[in-house]
Amino acid sequence: MSDSIVILGSTGSIGVNTLLIASRYNIKIEALVAGANITLLNQQIAQYKPDFVAIANESDRHLVNHSSVYVGKEGILELLSQSTSPTIVNALVGYVGVAPTLKAIELKRKVALANKESLVVAGEFIDMSYITPIDSEHFGLWYLMNSRPLDKLYITASGGAFRDWERDKIASASFEDALKHPNWSMGNKITIDSATMTNKLFELLEAKWLFDTTNIDAIIERKSIIHALVQFRDGSTTAHYAGVDMKLPIAFALRGEVSESILPPVDLLSIGEINFQPITQYQYPIWSIKEHLLENPHLGIIVNAANEEAIKAFEVGACTFFGMSERVLDAYKKFENTRASSIEDIETIDREVRAYLKRG
Repeated sequence: MSDSIVILGSTGSIGVNTLLIASRYNIKIEALVAGANITLLNQQIAQYKPDFVAIANESDRHLVNHSSVYVGKEGILELLSQSTSPTIVNALVGYVGVAPTLKAIELKRKVALANKESLVVAGEFIDMSYITPIDSEHFGLWYLMNSRPLDKLYITASGGAFRDWERDKIASASFEDALKHPNWSMGNKITIDSATMTNKLFELLEAKWLFDTTNIDAIIERKSIIHALVQFRDGSTTAHYAGVDMKLPIAFALRGEVSESILPPVDLLSIGEINFQPITQYQYPIWSIKEHLLENPHLGIIVNAANEEAIKAFEVGACTFFGMSERVLDAYKKFENTRASSIEDIETIDREVRAYLKRG
């Protein structure tokens, strides 16, 4: 159980929900790290009175109502060094979240992890005993497992913005089209990743590191009411039903165990029919590397860097929706014999992949 925490990504949905749970259990907020939403950050500072704050841009420093403000990647790492909280909640989005995870573990802090890229990029260099996942899918798997012999793990996907579109129409879809998620409102990157299914590819890779298995797959469950399933060796399968709300995994990450009501119970009679569908390479081309990536998880560095650059290209109209996956798959092939032998190598490989994408 944590009596004080640091929140990286405090103005995003995970961060906001973490603050709600922290308030419920009287957990002190030692530090807040935000991006460019200074207005919300200032509201959080006024309410939670953190000792330290970090933001993305130096140009915003004068806008922050706090006397101890750190800036940028190095600022976040320095803030972590200055902090003493036993738990770091990492809800940063993208590659920027990797170095803070590594730093927190170096400092022997527990990491309540929502930053997918940390495990995707650096899983082989991370001691999983320090990690508590707060993704709903991985939380669901953990919740179900109960130390019984397992056969296979499953996580679910919504299918993303284009799950009901014909492939020809998807090919001409705009960036704005891809942001229209059918089930919820999230940040731009995770919503695009949901549409391409890259998000689920990353979650499979996370599960490989968290649960030490490659016997895992994903399926589409359109209502997002089932988050994970565990198939046991005895032939039975259990499913984790819960509302689309991150407060439950956050509460477990901060408290260790939760016995009181966090979410309203699922109303089984109102759910209606639940269907499972396969994730196909035809609709989601990135899925073609799923098996190879699980067997070669060190290549997550390549997929992540290429994906982030491909999203930037799609946003400015430099490639089509399917062009993003084409760019990632091209980079994956180009760098398939690349492997980081140290944490320091990760930065070098990341830069090389991004430079390759920018040339194309």
